[in-house]
Amino acid sequence: MDRVFVEKLTSFVNQALQEDLGDGDHTTLSTIPVDHRGEAKLLVKEDGIIAGVEVARHIIRLVDPTLNIEIHINDGQTVNIGDIAFYLRGAIHSILKAERLVLNVMQRMSGIATRTHHYVKLLEGTKTKVLDTRKTTPLLRFLEKEAVKIGGGVNHRFGLYDMILIKDNHVDYAGGITAALHSSNAYRKGLGRPMEIEIEVRNLAELEEVLEFGHVDRVMLDNFTPEQVVDAVKLVDGRLTTEASGGITELTIRAYAEAGVDFISVGALTHSVKSLDLSLKAKLI
Repeated sequence: MDRVFVEKLTSFVNQALQEDLGDGDHTTLSTIPVDHRGEAKLLVKEDGIIAGVEVARHIIRLVDPTLNIEIHINDGQTVNIGDIAFYLRGAIHSILKAERLVLNVMQRMSGIATRTHHYVKLLEGTKTKVLDTRKTTPLLRFLEKEAVKIGGGVNHRFGLYDMILIKDNHVDYAGGITAALHSSNAYRKGLGRPMEIEIEVRNLAELEEVLEFGHVDRVMLDNFTPEQVVDAVKLVDGRLTTEASGGITELTIRAYAEAGVDFISVGALTHSVKSLDLSLKAKLI
């Protein structure tokens, strides 16, 4: 984990613990002596791809650095029902304090990694890579995009600040393709740092206008059919990176890949994913 990711994670964990704990875990405080120690195992209850193990390690360290975590399965590995991802040993109060946050994060991340892996497998044998989108849970984007990477996908832009992505509304408000590209290139020139430009097109006529203007890094083929993507890729002829987007499902994604596009963006990787079933089972030691 890089420094920026760790800083985001630390801030997130502190806020999440405060949300959950308030002025204390009164159930644990009222039922279990504070000096009792225990063990817990992270039990897998559904087949999939595990994600969030290293995030869990960081959460546990922040909750109580004296807790010991013994990892058996690493991020990105295939898991089956009954597998044990890790053992956790130490103060029971600390284990129970960390339990829900660890599970919430790992179940969500593992669900995303599992879904992403499924889409990646559907594209085996093609050059096409699966991209995520900004259709993420507010403030959890950094974790959800990390899960996409663990599942074998590729991250698109993180937010509005790290790429110029001119979509249909921008085009219409700007007065058309050429006007939008002219303005964005002038803006990029004065920005003083590298910034890719991607533009969304709705038909081949708009694509031809993009190619005529140039000065673009990537073109998004929005709601094209696979047959239209074939024509678009031929027209681009390697001059731009190509991305297909809009209503692409697991039933149609292979056809888009075989049409020759470089990337396919799939909002379903994050916006409607089912969490993977995991459980933290405890015992006294």
